[in-house]
Amino acid sequence: MIDHSAGPEVQENAGTRAWDLMADVWKSFKPWVDKVAASFGLTPQQLIAMKILGEFGSMTMSELAINLGCDASNVTSIVDKLQTRGFVERQSSEHDRRVKTLVMTTDGTELYVRARERFHQPPPAIANLDERDKLELCSIMQRALDSLGTRAS
Repeated sequence: MIDHSAGPEVQENAGTRAWDLMADVWKSFKPWVDKVAASFGLTPQQLIAMKILGEFGSMTMSELAINLGCDASNVTSIVDKLQTRGFVERQSSEHDRRVKTLVMTTDGTELYVRARERFHQPPPAIANLDERDKLELCSIMQRALDSLGTRAS
């Protein structure tokens, strides 16, 4: 627990340490995502694309690129592979036929449902904590989001 009566330097160091620890937890997440993706015969990027599409229903290629944080050329490759596997279809937008909207197929929806179940199981860095620590972590993370005016479900 941070001593709030301490000067800004102590608080900044605690904030820096917390951020460094969060980054380390995030790095530990990559092998877990790799393993989950491989269990579905997908790359991590393909799995995350399916997760995003499943959450939004459909979206344009450019919207998927924004959500993945990558360029449109990378999204084209990811979508090509997902389409070859029968998980997504490209459809012309009703508003602009030059724009392609991505829609999940029945097989894609089934994959998304199975993958979502796996994503709801926390990776080891979280799963290995005792219940009290998990609840405290939830509380801290919610307060961090609340401080931004963000409401998490």
